[in-house]
Amino acid sequence: MPLTVDKYEKLTEVQASFIDQMIFRFSKMQDTVGDKLFPAFLELSGENVKDKTFIDRLNRLEELNIVEKDEWMKLRKNRNEIAHEYSFNQDEVVDSINLIFSIVDKLIGIYDTFFKYCKEKFDFVKAL
Repeated sequence: MPLTVDKYEKLTEVQASFIDQMIFRFSKMQDTVGDKLFPAFLELSGENVKDKTFIDRLNRLEELNIVEKDEWMKLRKNRNEIAHEYSFNQDEVVDSINLIFSIVDKLIGIYDTFFKYCKEKFDFVKAL
């Protein structure tokens, strides 16, 4: 990495499957954190999240210094672009793969910040 069109064309089936897994796991992690962990955290904190939009939830998490709303939305936009990328243009495919590879650390960093905050706030997480 970074991948070039030439390297992309020469990927073995196994190498391509690793890239597919990276993209899948990035998408799954972002979905899980955003759709499951963030709302569960807010509920455990005594917040009413059932009536709030996703943006309202992100705003609250941003107030708590857990995540920057704009950064999360950018990651989500990038994820959506690659998840729906069925381009036959190899340049676009390679660019999308390189993009996900370059931002995966940001998603992991958000999760790490979130987990650290949970460990400080909730006794049942401290033991983990």
